[in-house]
Amino acid sequence: MENFFSETYFADKFICIRFTNNEKTVKQIDKHLKSRFIQFHFILKNTVEFMFNDGNYTLEISKNKFLILFNPNQELPISIKAKPNASVVTLLITIDEFHKLFYNEHQEIPFLKKENINKKYYKEHAMDDTMLLVLNQIIKYNVDSSTKELYLKGKVYQLFSLLFDSNSSQPNTTCPYMMNDNNLKKINLAKEIIINEYSCPPTLLELSSRVDLSLRRLKEGFKEIYGKPVFQFLLEYKMAMAKRFLIEEDYNINEVSIKLGYSTASHFISSFKKRYGVTPKVYVKNFYKN
Repeated sequence: MENFFSETYFADKFICIRFTNNEKTVKQIDKHLKSRFIQFHFILKNTVEFMFNDGNYTLEISKNKFLILFNPNQELPISIKAKPNASVVTLLITIDEFHKLFYNEHQEIPFLKKENINKKYYKEHAMDDTMLLVLNQIIKYNVDSSTKELYLKGKVYQLFSLLFDSNSSQPNTTCPYMMNDNNLKKINLAKEIIINEYSCPPTLLELSSRVDLSLRRLKEGFKEIYGKPVFQFLLEYKMAMAKRFLIEEDYNINEVSIKLGYSTASHFISSFKKRYGVTPKVYVKNFYKN
């Protein structure tokens, strides 16, 4: 099956890009953009890796998450790698046009506030069911008719209204943790450290010292960028590794628990079941059964 790619322009004010990678290999998408665009990237399937600064900094966003990017001080080109079966909807809108949409609420939206006008904004969020419904309507709409642009434009506006509804329960969309490039690099370094040392990770105090950030800035910044606390992020990473070890490497449960740094196999089994709803043994059995 061929990849699905669609790029719809609404004058020169905003762009809707829809992409599904139907191949068995990772596909890269690159697009040059001017700094006046705010970027919204919604991941509907699998995982997409975002690359910045010529690939020196990367950020992986998984299914049912979205990323908001805005940097008024420099151009922020799109460079992403979509894994097999990954599906993404990207909305690009100029800051001027966005300001018009939310003129009365601009003080409630982080990058529209006067004090943040020259600050960058990189933030990951989780999507709720209502947003997913609208996004699936956007990604699946494939009718070539005179109403296509009108339909997509209406859905984009609907999505924006859900994102920035001041009465919505969507968490943290109005309270950003702005940080400079130096702090972003430190937060990324913290992530790399815990991933590389996942079997015996440093404590939060040790980690904050190693990346030269205060404990508070480390905790707040990490959650702002990756959408979850440091050790929740690490636990999810370890559970993903556990599945790979069990299926691809064919390790037994004791071997996996040792590799992941668990003191006992029972502790690992408990963590795995809490994460996936089944024990490792049942997971492997079901995998080969299917």
